[in-house]
Amino acid sequence: MSHALLAALLVASSTATAQTPVPEGSPPAPAEAAPAESAPTAPVESAPVPSLRDAVSRDDLAALKEELREEIRAEAAKQSIGATDTWAEEFPEEKRKLEVFTLDGYFRVRPTLFYKFDLGKQPGRELFPRSPRSAQENTQSFATMRALLEPTFNISEQVALKMEVLGLDNFVMGAMPDTLLPGNTRNIFNIFSESQDPLADALQHSIKLRRAYGEVKTPVGILRFGRMGSQWGLGMLRNDGTCFDCDFGDTVDRIQFVTNPFEGWYVTPMVDFNAEGVIDNRGTVGEPVDLTQADDAHSWVLAIARRDTDQVIRSKLDNNQGVLQYGLHFTFRQQKWEYDGSTTNGPGTGFIPRDASLYVPDFWLKYEEKNWRLEFEVAAQLGRIGNRALDVGAINDPTLNQSLTVAQFGGVAQGELRLLNQKLSLNMELGFASGDKAPGFGNQPGRPGSGPNGQTAPGDFEGPQYNCGTGGCSDNAIRNFRFNRDYRIDLILWRELLVGVTDAIYVRPSAKYTITDGFDIYGRVIYSQAVYAESTPSFTNKALGVEVNVGADYKTEDGFIAGVAYGILFPMSGLQEFAVTNRSDLDTPQTIRAWFGMQF
Repeated sequence: MSHALLAALLVASSTATAQTPVPEGSPPAPAEAAPAESAPTAPVESAPVPSLRDAVSRDDLAALKEELREEIRAEAAKQSIGATDTWAEEFPEEKRKLEVFTLDGYFRVRPTLFYKFDLGKQPGRELFPRSPRSAQENTQSFATMRALLEPTFNISEQVALKMEVLGLDNFVMGAMPDTLLPGNTRNIFNIFSESQDPLADALQHSIKLRRAYGEVKTPVGILRFGRMGSQWGLGMLRNDGTCFDCDFGDTVDRIQFVTNPFEGWYVTPMVDFNAEGVIDNRGTVGEPVDLTQADDAHSWVLAIARRDTDQVIRSKLDNNQGVLQYGLHFTFRQQKWEYDGSTTNGPGTGFIPRDASLYVPDFWLKYEEKNWRLEFEVAAQLGRIGNRALDVGAINDPTLNQSLTVAQFGGVAQGELRLLNQKLSLNMELGFASGDKAPGFGNQPGRPGSGPNGQTAPGDFEGPQYNCGTGGCSDNAIRNFRFNRDYRIDLILWRELLVGVTDAIYVRPSAKYTITDGFDIYGRVIYSQAVYAESTPSFTNKALGVEVNVGADYKTEDGFIAGVAYGILFPMSGLQEFAVTNRSDLDTPQTIRAWFGMQF
């Protein structure tokens, strides 16, 4: 039914309802009645004329009204390009009434308890920092806090300055007693401390301007320039870290232009300044100068996506329509030289011929209907490093200057089924991150291994993922794909012990039930194993463990957020020690995490 007919019916219905009822059997009143000067005449008998109210029932009118509202909402949403969403750096934001200053963000406090996170391993082999009193205690408990502020200064409807400020970023509550202040003579015992005073060298952690960028809306797109967050797809590889429970986040110095050439299509070219090499700060003489472009590492990025706005998605789902979205984020990065700023061979000794390049395709797809969803993200990092030397003194050493290959692959697949009027959500997630046969997982490749010249050895859980030395390289490829640290799948194994998913396959079924609006309970089970047994502390077994997480989330309409979660990890043979004849069962680590705060 057309908009015109629907509108006519609704207007006619509203008019008929507002008028004084006409006696049944009487003709309709004329549109304009003459002044009543003559005596009234008797009504003329005629056949009853059915009114619009009689022809259209109340149920029909209600249905027509609802249909008209849905069509109007869908049409209005179609005209809007870019509602606010988590991909703010890729897509325009919804145009709204100009406010000179707006403020978003959150403040949180997060109490935490860790129990037996050293797994009962021998000193020096633990995966997690051990208490100095490990013989007397197995529990670590503390609380952290964080304030994240996102102020926006709207200079005009087209020009805005956006920032992100972190305050007390993951400060441990009680970590800065006034007794630690240099020159303090008032209190020499911590027991007398009455105040928290950040040290001078810790001020940067107390208040940190993490991001600031300008945004200019033009007739053909949106220009953004400055330091901003980077987010794509599920956040598996690029994650801006602005979620309430995030701790890190990718921040890039970037210039980008967001275009919307066709309805629902977004094309975003970007240039990232990853590393500028040697800088002369010049002190009071003048502004800092990048002395050479030869050692710069830059990225040329192109993102192309088919996306619907949040309004269009809601309208389609409410009308039992499917929503298909997808996109490709492609990065090319290169660096010819790298400045050696170490003092090993004297300050400013020269440049390393790095001759490095990297290609990073990242594809995302999401299909959703009212009661189910499928979502995928797959990515790769491919390239080479021409010279692996870590200082100028090694660039001509044939045992230290070999070339390396980069070949990494990772992906996530998610499925969701919504039941019981969407109160019950059943989920399944599968994840894969390619691995490397070199000992250790490779989340911290800068950590020296226990082998000769810092190379990894069987039983190491971290270290470089290549093996080169005299006579060449027995392994010159870096193959372990690393998930973003803010892409969380559990509470213990990957979040705390191994600090990021890499060299692994995991399966995570989960369920969530909404007890009432804003109050959810959930549970999940995570099975994890390494791609290569050689990467594990055991060096012979792939299975890492089964973890169980349960928890509850609570959120009010005015922004208060609270929650609690419990996790327990049942470690498996892959976490056992290598070459230990009398292996004992590993301890079972547990954690309780809580959080409360406000979001605005």
